Amino acid sequence: MNKQEFNAQNVTDAPNVNTIFTTWKFKENIEVSEAFERVCGLIENFNNSFQTRLPETQTSCVMGIGYDAWLRLGMPQPMPKELTPFKSIQGDKHKAVSTPGDLHFHLRGKSMSACFDMAMALSEVLIPVSECLDEVHGFRYWDGRSIIGFVDGTENPQGQDREFYGIVGEEDATYKGGSYLFVQKYIHDMTDWNKLPIEEQEKVIGRYKMSDIEMTDKVKPNNSHSALTNVKDENGEALKIVRDNMPFGNPSKGEVGTYFISYASTFSTTNKMLKNMFIGNPVGNYDRILDYSKAVTGALFFVPTLDMLGDYSAE
Repeated sequence: MNKQEFNAQNVTDAPNVNTIFTTWKFKENIEVSEAFERVCGLIENFNNSFQTRLPETQTSCVMGIGYDAWLRLGMPQPMPKELTPFKSIQGDKHKAVSTPGDLHFHLRGKSMSACFDMAMALSEVLIPVSECLDEVHGFRYWDGRSIIGFVDGTENPQGQDREFYGIVGEEDATYKGGSYLFVQKYIHDMTDWNKLPIEEQEKVIGRYKMSDIEMTDKVKPNNSHSALTNVKDENGEALKIVRDNMPFGNPSKGEVGTYFISYASTFSTTNKMLKNMFIGNPVGNYDRILDYSKAVTGALFFVPTLDMLGDYSAE
């Protein structure tokens, strides 16, 4: 499957060096269609302009639309098969919370200036009609590591597999070329994490810290992060998602974390991973990383094709 065949948004691009994530909620009792039309035009403009002006920066803007906004904006019906409000997942000890969100923007590029300019232009249109619930500035940390010191995204599909796992295909022909976007903001407890010896940290993740080599099944604990997020279908075939996670932080406030963002051809894959993490597999065998990383947001969106956004564009 070739994303250009469906004029997909840039969901399969590499995470890049700089990122701004924003989540917006429309205000009540106010007309939002004109602002949405302007935003749709901006997305096409951003991607075309930066590709022409600064192709080496690999700058892109991706927009996802939440369930409530899909209805409010009068988007096509029936809607994407798995687009629903995200339901929180409660385990014995930890919870994947559900938080609101009508629009989500994933802005990325080698230049933070480009990300900043895109965020400013979007904000100018959206502030009169909506509230920004969350804004996170992410950055590449060393060789693609999270703040806890382990490489993030090693299991990401590569090459054409990114489109196979990240973009909707024939399973929902009406929305072919779209993608299910799920986001969570995790805050790390670095004080407790840094108290763990490296050998114990490695058992939590299921990988060796310096080499990024995965532990063998005989060595890897069954409650490690890599064990519980390695999911399969009923035929034993691996199920994957495209992760574009980025670290962020405000060191002076003691706040550092990981912004988890996944693109997938079906949300059920991401949801299966989340249930393994928070409820456990078997039940109670939850992901040990959650003892050191707390999810403070959680929202599901659908990323339409650029062609569909073009139908709403005011440009």
